[in-house]
Amino acid sequence: MLPLLPEREQKPRPYGVTMVMDKGLGIRQARDLVETSGHLIDFLKLGFGTSMVTKNTQEKVALYRDYDMKVYVGGTLFEAFLIRDRLDDYLRFIDQLGCDTIEISDGSILIEAERKCALIEKLSKKYTVLSEVGAKDSEVMCDTEHWIKSMEDELSAGSSYVIGEARESGTVGIYEKNGSANDHLIQTIIGKIPTMRIIWEAPLKSQQAWFIRLLGPNVNLGNIAPSEIAALETLRLGLRGDTFFDFLPDEMNKFNRLTK
Repeated sequence: MLPLLPEREQKPRPYGVTMVMDKGLGIRQARDLVETSGHLIDFLKLGFGTSMVTKNTQEKVALYRDYDMKVYVGGTLFEAFLIRDRLDDYLRFIDQLGCDTIEISDGSILIEAERKCALIEKLSKKYTVLSEVGAKDSEVMCDTEHWIKSMEDELSAGSSYVIGEARESGTVGIYEKNGSANDHLIQTIIGKIPTMRIIWEAPLKSQQAWFIRLLGPNVNLGNIAPSEIAALETLRLGLRGDTFFDFLPDEMNKFNRLTK
């Protein structure tokens, strides 16, 4: 192993996790994914409602779980069942798929905070719960105090992690419309909430590098595309230009072209 690389937690790990979004991979693509990068993936999300419209999903879930991944369907599907008052049908559906994790979100619909926390408390008795904070609509504004209180309450209710909403586009929630990080919001959050309990959605390379520089190689990152997992790990280790000098001893920075 190359010396002087950052230390990375190994699976199963409580922090430094990577959450990957599968938006409808075929079973052969899923096998390629786990054979090349399964050791790098902690959570596998079957994005939005894709688990209802793709074939061989049960087989795919079993494959992912064989590689020690926590598997769940996207929060949008949870909301689609909930708004129709079909929570029991939703639970039967994910049980049939073999999922061991649930995302509880209110990014598309409005769920009263008390009800959301009650759902987290109830479902965390059987499943690993991830709860998402922030709206999917860029026109819906959540103030900083709301983010903090929601995260605190949902962790207290039983969420294993809270997720900072960004969508797969990376242009809402914790980001500005141009994809840049909302620095004030994020800095305020990390001053109040343990960062090891937050998964930051970061679909874009620039966002991943920004969080790695801010919080280190073991920051929790989510909404990573299957094709970008290995590339993300190189960012975490300083083996890609964007973070090459971030984790080297100071005396080696004399070689940094950007400092000349």
